[in-house]
Amino acid sequence: MPSDNAAGDVFIDGLRNAHAMEKQALSIMQPQLNRLEHYPQVAALLDRHIRETEGQIARIEQILDSAGTSASTLKDMSLSLSGTMAAMGHTVAGDEILKNSFANVAFENFEIAAYASLIASAEMGGMSSAVPLLRQNLDEEVAMASALLEGLPGVTQQYIGLRASGERADV
Repeated sequence: MPSDNAAGDVFIDGLRNAHAMEKQALSIMQPQLNRLEHYPQVAALLDRHIRETEGQIARIEQILDSAGTSASTLKDMSLSLSGTMAAMGHTVAGDEILKNSFANVAFENFEIAAYASLIASAEMGGMSSAVPLLRQNLDEEVAMASALLEGLPGVTQQYIGLRASGERADV
């Protein structure tokens, strides 16, 4: 079994990764929100989750501060840039809304896995005081993943309906 120090190191690295991951999430969602025209239900979800994500970042920073450390600027910048590029990559697709929806469901599930791992490392590393904040982040990600997945059939049907009527359907 690893020492508390090893678990603590994994936990701190995971926190820094989670901070960068949430910055990346913002860089993915904001451009999508700015482009949406025909999908108000998706816009409402993204708008709500952007605010949640900002709260998640604040909670992670609170945990990092209490551990006497800070986020990794390099990781934050790197993942934010890759998130922006990913969001821009779908803008050339004729079915941008569908590709964004698939990617959003996948990213939310990635975040769920990251928080589950963080909670386990916090518990092993004796950082149980961080667990309630991490669980709040996890619960928000689970809710968003569920809402996106549940809404996907409706988004798909709306996309097909708009496209069939000759209207612009991609965003």
